[in-house]
Amino acid sequence: MSLQPHLTSGKPKTWKARYTILSLIWLAWLLSFLDRMVMSVSLPFIGRDLNLDTTQQGLIISAFFIGYAAFQIPGGFLADRFGARKIMAIGIAWWSVFTSLTGAVLTLPLMLAVRFLFGIGEGCFPSASWKMISTYFPSKERGRATAIQSTVNTLGPALAVVVAASIIGAFGWHMVFIVLGLPGLFIAAGIYFFTRDNPKDHPSITQQDLDELAAEGSDVISQNTAPIPFKEVLKMPVLWQMAAIWFLFDITFWGFSTWLPSYLITVREFSLAKTGVMAAIPFLFGAGGTLLGGYFSDKFKPQRKFLYVLTAVIAAGFLYMTFTVVSADMAVVYQCISALFMFFAMAMFWGILMDTIPSKIMGRASGIVNFGGQMAGVVSAPIMGWLIHTSGGSYNSAFIFMIVALIASAVVTLTVNNAHSNKAIATEV
Repeated sequence: MSLQPHLTSGKPKTWKARYTILSLIWLAWLLSFLDRMVMSVSLPFIGRDLNLDTTQQGLIISAFFIGYAAFQIPGGFLADRFGARKIMAIGIAWWSVFTSLTGAVLTLPLMLAVRFLFGIGEGCFPSASWKMISTYFPSKERGRATAIQSTVNTLGPALAVVVAASIIGAFGWHMVFIVLGLPGLFIAAGIYFFTRDNPKDHPSITQQDLDELAAEGSDVISQNTAPIPFKEVLKMPVLWQMAAIWFLFDITFWGFSTWLPSYLITVREFSLAKTGVMAAIPFLFGAGGTLLGGYFSDKFKPQRKFLYVLTAVIAAGFLYMTFTVVSADMAVVYQCISALFMFFAMAMFWGILMDTIPSKIMGRASGIVNFGGQMAGVVSAPIMGWLIHTSGGSYNSAFIFMIVALIASAVVTLTVNNAHSNKAIATEV
């Protein structure tokens, strides 16, 4: 059956090809978070069965992040070179196979190898997905598209806990990984069969869609197909500005995700059960902030830079109030408000990036930017742990570290030239 719709004259199609593509990308992102986050729930059971101490268990987590971070830039290069469609499909199928293989591992060395290879598969996916979004979505919708995709940053961890706990309780930790590896193969097939690297080749694309992309000078639709050398990509100042902003933002994000639950237990003296609930609520506010930020990103494009600065500073202010307020319950309230504005700012950031980087180099460029974010994850947690340790268990200096990083990201954002449009940078490179 042909995917080409029967269009009636004068009545535009309501469901566009790009919506199907975004739905598949969202599912793939959600699965990627599920596949990586269930390890945190399964780790105590793996440690018991394989007789691993906490240091060895930590190596299992590190093995994934090493592979994931290491393949951000190569994955982006491959997406630009061979097309986002193939790289996404191969990456999803790759990590799904190694997800299932994780459930069959019985020794630590093999577990480390499997999780490293799993990280490589996931590492090549992000930049390819952003390249596909920038290729199919006109500038006026990219903020909302990336915001919808980014909701998995908050929904994924919460859902992973529910899924992992349910399956482990019924069948054991081995089955969690074996089962979660299967959906990825179907999503990989969907990506391959229902996407195309060039919108002109997509069987469900309409002329109206192509006209929208052509009107804003899409470098995929246009005839300008000359490859851009990687060294020219590296010369783009805005690329390094974006990488610096994302690095600084992610210092706060990873600190927020990693240490705040411990803060609620050790400082605010919440029970484990109460912490489980209270730690999840801010991420729900974060999901709302992401969607709201995506809407405002598209509606107020000229003001995006200043909206990022404003919301980042507000988020930093409420982070300060989180650890200075006397009431423990009010600390959670301020944490939720901070998450709302922080993820609002995140949506602004990706809206800016999607409009300042040409689609034809989006793979390599976004790979570099996201590599910066992964490096923030590497340094943020141990630095905050050291600050807490040297402060005798006080979290004050760790909070200040997150606040300074978030404000610094706002300062760097002020240096981004608003005159740099997608078309302008394409001319530069």
